[in-house]
Parts: sequence; structure tokens; C-alpha cells
Amino acid sequence: MTTPASASAVRVLLTGFEPFGGDGHNPSIVAARDAVALLAERGVAAEAVELPCAFADAGPALTAALERTRPEAVLAVGLAGGTAAVRVERVAVNIQDARIPDNAGAQPVDRPVRADGPAALFATLPAKRAVAAIRAVGVPAELSLSAGAFVCNHVMYVLLDAPGTAGSAGFVHVPWDEEHRPTPDTPALPAADLARAVAEAALAALAGGVDLHVPGGTLH
Repeated sequence: MTTPASASAVRVLLTGFEPFGGDGHNPSIVAARDAVALLAERGVAAEAVELPCAFADAGPALTAALERTRPEAVLAVGLAGGTAAVRVERVAVNIQDARIPDNAGAQPVDRPVRADGPAALFATLPAKRAVAAIRAVGVPAELSLSAGAFVCNHVMYVLLDAPGTAGSAGFVHVPWDEEHRPTPDTPALPAADLARAVAEAALAALAGGVDLHVPGGTLH
């Protein structure tokens, strides 16, 4: 399912995921769809596409959306349950190592995303600038050096590895939204904040340019 842009050409492609792991909701696709409206208010035509949470199907669905829309920038969004801030991912690794089965029942272990691909690929959006932009609108955000080894990392790798991907591209993990978090103790943010964060990261991707030269590493 897609949330279409206006009649103008799509400048930004946003993706999110269907629910997985037995949950009935996934805030990533909701945030992507809501961000489309926020971007439209700023004169930026965007489209949100829901991807299947399955290793075999997510890549082809993403590739089809890229070929159809040919956007200037791409931001994929996924759920990182248990986190309390939006995480802008910096790197995707060439591995599939699933802790749980995907929605198709597949659970690859120590398998590459692309057999002859590089070990890792870096996001081409200015990740530190995106973090700063999200924080500037009052939403907690941090730079992340690991997108995991599940379907989120798989999609990020496929996105950065896609031939002819124009402009800048990257991946953002969002926490649960407050209305749908699994337990009262699960870290979460308001759904409106998730959408604002995705929109700001998308604008950073669209602007591109040199990233901020500020510390962004972690001790462990």
C-alpha cells in the first residue's frame, strides 16, 4: 500500500514496514505516511510505500518503488522497539542473521545480503545533519552505527546498493508510538514526533551536501 504524492513528481520516497513478530501495528509505516503530509506542507512531493517484513520480498518491493518513482532522495524507516529516541543509521552490513523468523517464516543465519557485495555500505544522506535537524524540532535523536541484522539492515543495504539510486539515501529507526507500545513500560514517543523526525530526516536527505563535522561515535 502506498501513500501517493500530489500530481507533481515524487521528490522523496519514504518506506516503512508492515507489522511483524506478532504485533498488530508498526509505527514505521505510519510515521512515513504522516511525514508525506508534513512534507507536502513544505512544498515537497513525497510518497510512502509499505514494505513486507520478509527478506525475500522486501528488496524487490523497494526496487520496484525506486524504479517507479525515481526520487531525488530516499529514506527507509523501521521499528527499533525498546529504544527511546529516533536513530539515524550510518552503516548497513552485508549480513542476514535473524534472531526471529521474518513474516514469511525465513530465518537466515550468517548469510550475505549480496554474495559478492562489499562488507558494509555507508548511508549517503548526511546522517549527523539529520540528527541535528530532528533534535532541533524537539525530538530525541541519536546517530547509530548498527542497523542490526534483520530485515531493516537488509533493506538499508539493498537501498544503498541499488544501481542508479539518485541523490542521497539512508535509514531511520523509530521507537514505538505511545498509543501502540506493547507495554506501559516500553519506551515510546508521540506519533506526531515520529512523523516530524522522519520529515526532518527526509529533508536532510533531499538537501544532501557535506555532513556536520562533529563527534558521533560511541564508546561501546
